[in-house]
Amino acid sequence: MAKSGLDSLLEALRASGMDTDGMGGGATAEGAGSTSGGERAQGSSSRNGSGKGETPHLDLSFLDNMKGPSSKKGWIILAVVAVLVLAALYWWFHPPISINSVDLWMLVGLVCVLGIVVLLGRKRAYESGVGKAEKSPSGAKRMKMLMIIPGAIIAVGLLGALFSNAIIPGNAEKYSNVLKTDTLEFAEDIQEANYSEIPVIDRNSAILLGNREMGTIPEYVSQFEVSDLYSQINFKGEPVRVSPLGYADLFKWFTNRESGIPAYSLVNMTTQDSEIVRLGDNPIYYSQSEPLARNIDRYVQLKYPFYIFDELSFEIDEEGHAWWICPVRTYTIGLFGGYTINRVVLCDATTGECTDLTVEEVPQWVDRVYPAELLIEQYNWYGSYHNGWLNSFLGQEGVVRTTPGTDGAVGYNYIAKDDDVWVYTGVTSATADDSIIGFVLVNQRTQEAHFYSVAGATESSAMQSAEGQVQNLRYTATFPLLINVANQPTYFMALKDGAGLVKKFAMVDIQRYQNVAVGDTVAETQTAYEALLATNGVVTDAADLTDVDQVSGRITKMAQAVVDGNSHFYVTIEGRDELFDFGLPGLLEIIKYDVGDSITFTFLSTEGQANVYSIVGPDGVVTATGENDAEGDEVDAEAVADAAQPV
Repeated sequence: MAKSGLDSLLEALRASGMDTDGMGGGATAEGAGSTSGGERAQGSSSRNGSGKGETPHLDLSFLDNMKGPSSKKGWIILAVVAVLVLAALYWWFHPPISINSVDLWMLVGLVCVLGIVVLLGRKRAYESGVGKAEKSPSGAKRMKMLMIIPGAIIAVGLLGALFSNAIIPGNAEKYSNVLKTDTLEFAEDIQEANYSEIPVIDRNSAILLGNREMGTIPEYVSQFEVSDLYSQINFKGEPVRVSPLGYADLFKWFTNRESGIPAYSLVNMTTQDSEIVRLGDNPIYYSQSEPLARNIDRYVQLKYPFYIFDELSFEIDEEGHAWWICPVRTYTIGLFGGYTINRVVLCDATTGECTDLTVEEVPQWVDRVYPAELLIEQYNWYGSYHNGWLNSFLGQEGVVRTTPGTDGAVGYNYIAKDDDVWVYTGVTSATADDSIIGFVLVNQRTQEAHFYSVAGATESSAMQSAEGQVQNLRYTATFPLLINVANQPTYFMALKDGAGLVKKFAMVDIQRYQNVAVGDTVAETQTAYEALLATNGVVTDAADLTDVDQVSGRITKMAQAVVDGNSHFYVTIEGRDELFDFGLPGLLEIIKYDVGDSITFTFLSTEGQANVYSIVGPDGVVTATGENDAEGDEVDAEAVADAAQPV
């Protein structure tokens, strides 16, 4: 009978001296010639699980012939090599040695699975006596017992993951309490906007400015590049972004490692000024661009092997010295759930000296203990689970979430408050519609959280509204900041051109996002915005406005027009260049005046046009304001003017 190709291959291998037991064909070297083709076919079919009545199984016969070292010395050498390899792998990948580390559990799980496979193969060998192993029921039993150890380790990891889930009774309440939030009044807690503390550009613009400044220092350009970290901090009372330089490539690191990294980039987020700050005698030796021992991630992890570090940030103290802020994670629910920050390691970027502190011990100049995305996630735990796990996806009563960014990622921004950096984000319903029910501020240093109940438009809706004002210029809006203007919650954003440069600024009323003001400067934008609020009757107390003025004079011209469906009277006053805008119906009193009459009123000016806030009668009492006064209250005009302060 003709031999199959497989049989011919096996015979050739046997002739060369190779042991082919278990490799197929169903015959040993001695019985190969006497086994019929039909028997071979039947054996092959059975082994592959395709024969009738046979159960498919994993073929581990290749483990039967695995040979270890032939002597005790060989075993010792193998063990030493294995330890050295594991040590090198640990040094390079430096996973945290903690029962809460997901990375460590993945590595342990992989080792356990491989161990089970090897033990299962040896058990099979002892049961059948194939290969070099003699048939031994006791050996098989021993292998079976040993398999319990890796199996138990895997079971512990899986149970730890299960008990970290919010579905476990009691866990939903724990998740909702990781971040404790107070509810406060916006106008009482958020002070009027101080534009020396408001970042007018976003991170992308800061990166653009920092990289452009780097080009002015030719001795650095060829050797270093600016890292893309750009942490936002408060430095000497102003919001700035800082980022260290890094080695341009591995060769540049080799030639400059002795002298270290000589500078960092600093961008002022309010003035848009940028500079490369030289460090002189205190260069940065520990950084993320270091490939070996001074790599900051590797350095702090090996120094504190049992800590699980969150995302590291680069900061400078009030003297401008460079530091790495290394927050330490702790898990509060099961093995992997409800994580937060309980400690911080401060690492001197020059000396590598580390200080291990609790969160309460962190000095005031440190701004970023809790990463922004962690705080957003913790608030979303509260929003989802404060009424229980079942309610989070069935009834969804009271379920809220933070508003997303324009690209689908987490949407947030930063504001400076009380010499700290606070994360801001809007809060919307579980259905994620185009409106918010309020917004939340969380302190990145202390985890203090405040919620403000304000109904209005989402950030993305406000951005679209601002872009609509300059649609002919095709500017794009940055993710907005939340500020207080005339005691009104207001979105503030920059408008950038296609090159990423800031060209204009916009303010949008959160509660009435059709109220949009655009200007070339921040002060000009605020003036236009306040005038808009006054004209539309949003602001009823002139003391809330910052640029109110009063004028008296004889009317020289009057004209009426309809703008966006609203009636307006436009008036010029003798000796004044402004065009005064009286909006109706709030300032309906203007129809009692004619050309040549004397009039007194308060207004807010912007670029040659002045939006009138109130008309003052002959007795010095306000007779009309930018909206109808339902109560008929009278307001003293001089007090209104005195309360106003210029920008």
